[in-house]
Amino acid sequence: MSYTDIGRETGLSTSAAQQRVRRLEQRGAVVGYHAEIDPVALGCTLTAFISIHPINPASEEDTPRVLATFPEVVSLFTVAGDASYLCMVQVGSTTELDGLLTRMRNQANVTTVTTVVLTTIFRDRPLVELPDAIG
Repeated sequence: MSYTDIGRETGLSTSAAQQRVRRLEQRGAVVGYHAEIDPVALGCTLTAFISIHPINPASEEDTPRVLATFPEVVSLFTVAGDASYLCMVQVGSTTELDGLLTRMRNQANVTTVTTVVLTTIFRDRPLVELPDAIG
């Protein structure tokens, strides 16, 4: 958004919006800007979350390194609970997902439990409090 658009949406002048953004950047609250790629435009129409548990606890440290080699893996989180990691992947089909799971199990020596996303209600909501007039 332009500073004018930000000002319009937040009830601030353009210069006040620019100053506010600059202060957020200086405080480290805004850590960067990026282009958002639409996975569907790349043929990746299926999103899945995969719970991952290393079979051999001694090799658990190797798991993130191995999973990072898979281009379908877009996010990897350590988690508390039954699994050690939660992995978000984007693929083109259930056949591709099946192949990815097989490769993961073989190359990373892990067990997996998969949840396929049917519909995304919302995602990547900003962690900001909006004024009552907007929200």
